[in-house]
Formats: sequence, C-alpha cells, structure tokens
Amino acid sequence: MPRVELTPAAAGLLRRLRATHGPLTFHRSGGCCDGSAPLCCPAGAFRTSGSDVLLAELEVEDVEESVPFWVSRSQYAVWSQGRGSGFS
Repeated sequence: MPRVELTPAAAGLLRRLRATHGPLTFHRSGGCCDGSAPLCCPAGAFRTSGSDVLLAELEVEDVEESVPFWVSRSQYAVWSQGRGSGFS
C-alpha cells in the first residue's frame, strides 16, 4: 500500500507546476493547523535534514523526474502510531 497517492487532478496540477517551475518537492511539517499544510516547492528550495523522512517518490506521467514527498520525523512518528489522519 503506497504511503502517498495522487489523484488524476493532482497529477495534472503537478504537470502544470513542473512546466512552470521545474522539478518539485513536497514537505509536510509537524506543526498544527495551517503550519501542517503540505508545501510544494521547487526542488532545492526546501532543505531537508535528518529530522525529515522521505515518504514517497511520486511518479507523474509525462514528468521526467519523480517528485519526492517528505514529512517531518515528529509527524511521521505520530502517524506511525496510528494517530493523525490525512489531508486533501
């Protein structure tokens, strides 16, 4: 079971963003409320570290490179214990 999935509409949006901004990356912070919204950034604009976990490499049709999806280690720990939920 994949940890992150793309709907067809989300994949279409990623194709358009990639065409405009180049390679992309996602990061989901461990904050709350608006601070926990996933960020979609140009690749390299958001620096990850040992405090982040790579959840997935999203494959998007007609996009050369995969789109990494990172999450903060603290948020990953909460999700791994069966708490928390998703986002849309």
